Amino acid sequence: MKNYYKIPKIFFISFILINLFLSNLFAAGPDGNITKMKFSFDGIFGVIDKASARRGLQVYNEICAGCHSLEHVSYRNLLDIGFSNDQVKEFASQFEVTAEPDSDGEVNMRSAIPSDKFVSPYQNDNQAKAMNNGAIPPDLSLIIKARAGGASYFYSLLKGYEDPPEDKELSNGYYNIAYPGNVIAMPQPLYGDDVEYADGTEATMEQEIIDLVSFLTWTGQPELNDRKSMGFRVFLFLVFMTSVLFLSYRKIWKKIKG
Repeated sequence: MKNYYKIPKIFFISFILINLFLSNLFAAGPDGNITKMKFSFDGIFGVIDKASARRGLQVYNEICAGCHSLEHVSYRNLLDIGFSNDQVKEFASQFEVTAEPDSDGEVNMRSAIPSDKFVSPYQNDNQAKAMNNGAIPPDLSLIIKARAGGASYFYSLLKGYEDPPEDKELSNGYYNIAYPGNVIAMPQPLYGDDVEYADGTEATMEQEIIDLVSFLTWTGQPELNDRKSMGFRVFLFLVFMTSVLFLSYRKIWKKIKG
């Protein structure tokens, strides 16, 4: 009869589900010289700051887009961070993509439309290599998810440029305290006052980095805000159902326990 007093399986199931939910919200960073930052999207209730992400798009477009692509992002996706349809159309129209062959088989260029992917700065991989000493600059669509340490690592990397120590000679590259090995091929991209924000925000180096990190976190996890909102609702549902089942358990086995 003592088996009836064991904790119901629902408690173990709820515990496992809750832990799986929490584990997906926190990413472990690598050991290394990185600054652990607290961003708006961190934690259970954290969300991507859409205004910051829009400023980050401006930083990407004016500073980073000359070398790095966003091949997994369409212009229409910008609706998710607060752009209107007209703004998306206007932004996309600044770029040109290859059109379908005409009746004579000629291939011309046309203005990009919202359904197009972000235009790459290169025509092909060979051109990218030729313009970057034989290396293809990484696509930034998933860069935050692809690097151990995530947003904090990327933040630290952009702020990590320093003069090399006297005993360290750099033959090809730049000294960066956050990069593994401390020598990175990419020159420092941001210094502050690199852009003039459309919303009037002061473009300090710190602000530019945070905004770019917010934008690239969104490109890698466009569903993050919705996922966290859904996850929290699931969490509340599990707590509610656990309570209901526990009370039912107590009522059903009350006489046996007595």
